[in-house]
Amino acid sequence: METSPIFTPCQIGPITLRNRVIRSAAFENMAYDNRPSEDLFNYHTAVARGGVGMTTVAYAAVNQSGLSFNGQLWMREEIVAELKRLTDAVHSYGAKASIQLGHCGNMTHRATCGCMPVGASGGFNMYSPTLHRKLKKEEIYGLVKDFGKAVNLAREAGFDCVEIHAGHGYLISQFLSPYTNRRHDEFGGSLENRMRFMRLVIEEVMRAAGDDMAVVVKVNMHDGFRRGMQREECIKVAQELERLGVHALVLTAGFVSKAPMEVMRGAMPLKTLRYYMDMKKFWWLKAGLAFAGRLLIPTVPFSEGYFLEDAKEFRAALKMPLIYVGGMVSKEKMEEVLGSGFVALQMARALVNDTDFINKLQRGEVTRSECKHSNYCIGRMYTLEMKCHHCVENLPKQLQEEIDKAERKG
Repeated sequence: METSPIFTPCQIGPITLRNRVIRSAAFENMAYDNRPSEDLFNYHTAVARGGVGMTTVAYAAVNQSGLSFNGQLWMREEIVAELKRLTDAVHSYGAKASIQLGHCGNMTHRATCGCMPVGASGGFNMYSPTLHRKLKKEEIYGLVKDFGKAVNLAREAGFDCVEIHAGHGYLISQFLSPYTNRRHDEFGGSLENRMRFMRLVIEEVMRAAGDDMAVVVKVNMHDGFRRGMQREECIKVAQELERLGVHALVLTAGFVSKAPMEVMRGAMPLKTLRYYMDMKKFWWLKAGLAFAGRLLIPTVPFSEGYFLEDAKEFRAALKMPLIYVGGMVSKEKMEEVLGSGFVALQMARALVNDTDFINKLQRGEVTRSECKHSNYCIGRMYTLEMKCHHCVENLPKQLQEEIDKAERKG
């Protein structure tokens, strides 16, 4: 069996992982009607059986207004038993279970979240498209309490860890970024004020987590465009999270509404995205993607370990444990990441391609994932459950051609 540092135990707060690989919180779109499904159960148990140290159930909204998709979890008491079944199965295969908690802010529509979308400031979200309104102060404090309640529900459901989503242009990120936060009260203006909502949320989360749950925060190293947060401010945000006592940070970048492919890299498969969209619901978006898709969602070149050089700057500025995410494909690059001072690493697309990838890596059967980053899984996940193209029968010819072209470039 392989004795690489990848397969040594690591500590994150109060929990110990059997190895240093974590399935990242990439959206599965498997929580049909906002509750766990058999697909969600089967996927995460397969990943746990496949050898990861911990698997992360993606984006669970802390309340109904935080939902951005119908296939997204909404944390509430009535789904705890179903989540407990999932975590029990994950534990039976020797892995830990984490759940990502967040609120989408303005990245939604009334038909999904049940109300007019809210954000740090009011405005218009062209990706829904819909107007959204500014949160009132009393609503902000109510949302803080919702994060704490969600952590308590996660403990009740058997999760070992919670990952708070403070990046990618969702609600906490919307407060942090000057692009989306134009408030003139104590929650806007200076970086100190823009961090206030994040600080209140993390303090509430740490109280709820106590001494038996790990708390990880996913945070941007930059927003990915000129008017957003840049590295200097993001390092200060990370230092504040270190001061608040969170157990580890996941370092990421990008903004869903402005720089989406900065997060995932490569090209958005526009034919796949359009093909699966419901024409009745999204005719306007399908038309827009057909005429100006590359302008709306520009390509950002993919390279293995694409966030590593940025992440090293954060490593130098912080003492706390850091978790690397972004373009993990090969054993060689994974070992380079761990050798650069990161306690663990996250991956998703390699584990969508093959849930048994980590076992195969440890047994020496492979040294590299077969995922070639055509991003079919990403184009599909906005409408259907996330799935690799090689798991789909009878793909339409135009989609196969798009995949082949992307893989040749990759």
